[in-house]
Amino acid sequence: MQVRRLPVDPGPAAWNAILPVRAGEPSLEGKITADWLIIGAGFAGLSAARRLRQLHPQDRIVVLEARELASGPAGRNSGFMIDLPHDLSSSDYGGVLDRDAAQTAENRFAIAFAQQAAVEYAMHPEAIVASGKINAAATAKGHEHNINYAAHLTAMREPHEIYDAAQMREITGTCYYQSGLYTPGTAMLQPAQYIRGLAGGLACDRVEIYENSPVISLAKGWIAKTPKGQVTAPKVILAVNGHAESFGHFTGRLMHVFTYASMTRALTDDEQHKLGGAWVWGATPADPLGTTVRKIDGVGGARVIIRNRFTLDPNMKVSTRRIASVGRDHDKAFAARFPMLDTVGMEFRWGGRLCLSRNNVPAFGELESGLYAACCQNGLGTAKGTLHGILAAEQASGLQTNMLVQVMSQDPPVKLPPKPLTWLGANAVMRWGEWRAGAEM
Repeated sequence: MQVRRLPVDPGPAAWNAILPVRAGEPSLEGKITADWLIIGAGFAGLSAARRLRQLHPQDRIVVLEARELASGPAGRNSGFMIDLPHDLSSSDYGGVLDRDAAQTAENRFAIAFAQQAAVEYAMHPEAIVASGKINAAATAKGHEHNINYAAHLTAMREPHEIYDAAQMREITGTCYYQSGLYTPGTAMLQPAQYIRGLAGGLACDRVEIYENSPVISLAKGWIAKTPKGQVTAPKVILAVNGHAESFGHFTGRLMHVFTYASMTRALTDDEQHKLGGAWVWGATPADPLGTTVRKIDGVGGARVIIRNRFTLDPNMKVSTRRIASVGRDHDKAFAARFPMLDTVGMEFRWGGRLCLSRNNVPAFGELESGLYAACCQNGLGTAKGTLHGILAAEQASGLQTNMLVQVMSQDPPVKLPPKPLTWLGANAVMRWGEWRAGAEM
């Protein structure tokens, strides 16, 4: 079967761009055989590779990545590995109590796996940090969202703390926020640093990773062809998120959403002191369709990242014109929050692909004999991608763990309405939600 389309990622992957240039892994050339083939070297694919290496220490494991490591969605997220419920379609992230408790356990399982990998592979300290996060509220309505979510967390018996405006200013350096809701379980990533570290550790553990090697066809056998090579393996794990449809699976059941971000140039020491606040922090918006903000200070310098806006794009492409248009919204959000940095401009702007299902479930499990999917992370690619990669490796290995049974108990993604209706309806809902978010944007 020919693969219908290859990944297209708009703008630079800034998290990767601010790191030192790496030597990289080779492209696949020639024909090889393996015990296991993983397609996709993001959070799901590399986590699957690590779990397979744990389970099958002598097997030959091959990973094919269409582009450079950390240049796709794995290097384009905001770097939050969130443990708690985070439903982007809700008003306050919360959902049904029992399901939220199960999702929290799943996310923490994934975070622990990532933290263990960071230790085992001696990753850079910036790669993953157990810091917690803040839901930042800029309006009375945002504060109400936080209060409602806090009540939900109380019912879940989850620790949390409400910050007032003075505490928020002490952390962020800006008086833009009225309040915040702090929860301790989130891990913060430099996502490209983490992906590089994970891939490097796996390569040292005899996992073969090939970059710039897109799969252009996949035939039963299983035989995966790339522009210059071919891999034959009895078992294959698809870790390509929304591109599962490009391989002919879950057709008409996945929503392809882009979100957008901008990153400033490196701040000078004077600008850092002018901003004040903590040198490193991260805030998700109290309204799920509001603006996410991170302040980082690491290998690539001290910078601010702004992320907002969502669009549904069934063809999985967006134009440079769209990036420029959304960038103007980022500039407004940045200026409103950080007027003291009025001479600081954005160095990078980019879009990142999300995959959602209408019923908020993954595209997961055995699709055909020997072919497994670890796709559709519903906006939580760092945690859910890690989780689904682990569990796909376990399922393909014939294990029946409690976590695997829990994920397999979910319904499959439901069919979407016809494409024009889905496009119109989803984008209308997102535009309405962004308008309602008001100053949370």
